[in-house]
Amino acid sequence: MKIMASAEDYLETILILQNRIGNVRSIDIVQEMGFSKPSVSVAMKNLRENGYIAVDENGHITLQDPGREIAEKIYERHTFLTDWLVHLGVNPRTAAEDACRIEHVISEESFQAFKDHVLTYHEI
Repeated sequence: MKIMASAEDYLETILILQNRIGNVRSIDIVQEMGFSKPSVSVAMKNLRENGYIAVDENGHITLQDPGREIAEKIYERHTFLTDWLVHLGVNPRTAAEDACRIEHVISEESFQAFKDHVLTYHEI
């Protein structure tokens, strides 16, 4: 299941917003990510057409199973990597920005090995 990093970011943002506010609409994503309304609209259309999200008659966006799976994977990577970089002494803002880049390119095998090592030998 390989999708573009930008789509992963949108799915992760929808997950975060659903956890924070419940019902998510495109305008919430615009405000959260700082993108233009047309950009978010195009992204939501692509995600919907590919079965990652559903949009109801009120404009509420929900993650479909494939979208939720990707969002949860990316969110786990993001939070884990951010926490570990902060633990190493990296400024929290820099850690979050770096984690956002790393989360998209690290393989599942490497992330799991990294996570297993950290959880076995360190407390974060």
